[in-house]
Amino acid sequence: MDNAVEISGLSKTYRASGKSPATVALTDVDLTIPKGSIFGLLGPNGAGKSTIINIMAGLVVKSAGSVKIWDIDIDKDARNAKSAIGVVPQEINADWFFSPGQTLNLQAGMYGVPKAERRTKEILKMVGLADKEHAYSRSLSGGMRRRLMIAKAMVHNPPILVLDEPTAGVDVELRRQLWDNIRELNRKGVTILLTTHYLEEAQELCDRIAIIDHGKVVVSEETEVLLGRIDNKTIRFRLDREIDDIPDNLKDMCSKKEGRRTLVFCYSPGEQSVGEIIEKIRDSGFGISDISTEESDLEDVFLQLTGS
Repeated sequence: MDNAVEISGLSKTYRASGKSPATVALTDVDLTIPKGSIFGLLGPNGAGKSTIINIMAGLVVKSAGSVKIWDIDIDKDARNAKSAIGVVPQEINADWFFSPGQTLNLQAGMYGVPKAERRTKEILKMVGLADKEHAYSRSLSGGMRRRLMIAKAMVHNPPILVLDEPTAGVDVELRRQLWDNIRELNRKGVTILLTTHYLEEAQELCDRIAIIDHGKVVVSEETEVLLGRIDNKTIRFRLDREIDDIPDNLKDMCSKKEGRRTLVFCYSPGEQSVGEIIEKIRDSGFGISDISTEESDLEDVFLQLTGS
């Protein structure tokens, strides 16, 4: 089995209700999530990400298509398909009068995990909460509560973990800690499906990314391939002295002037070389004291593909 999840021709239309018309949430979605990967599912609000997750989790009934989770068809064996997936919702929900240890044992009992097979201490250690096993959950910090949600989703040892906006509302330091937890789970063999609005997060963590818009998959590619779709770079030259205006021989190439000594160029490496720009700057009588470059990131790709 090469793929942890295989989705083919998936469609979902929510029926009309009252004055609200029928709503098409997904249209003929094809998606494969490789086993052992960290897979990013991105898209604007209302694009259909949550509908896909809810269908996988058995919370929403699809209109058409097929979904296999860990090679188990959700139509033929819904129970085992559900047991192969753990979902961490965006909202934090827990009984704050229970300790993390009690919370995990209760969750494991709901999944029918026998007491002898429960991995409460192991899971708490995995998410960095071993020393909080007997503390009240209400005393945990925001980042710890997020990690507790991940721990709850792992009690039945699912090979696939779905993280829906796992770092929403947390500060930069806690976000980095959660990233480390996600990477550690992945190193232990867990396939991760990540939805996030933080494009930096997806670019940092994901091996492969799919972008969905208006219920359709726009693209699904390896992260490096996706980033290579926009062949544009920005380069800044700080000159050796102040400049009043962009020289005539650079006006067709230069995007703008910044401050008193900096010229900014946007160019495509496939069409123009940096050496050519440097040569023209020198021809105009200026020297170069510093050079800095910027490459296109996932946000540029996202905006181009979704038109957001």
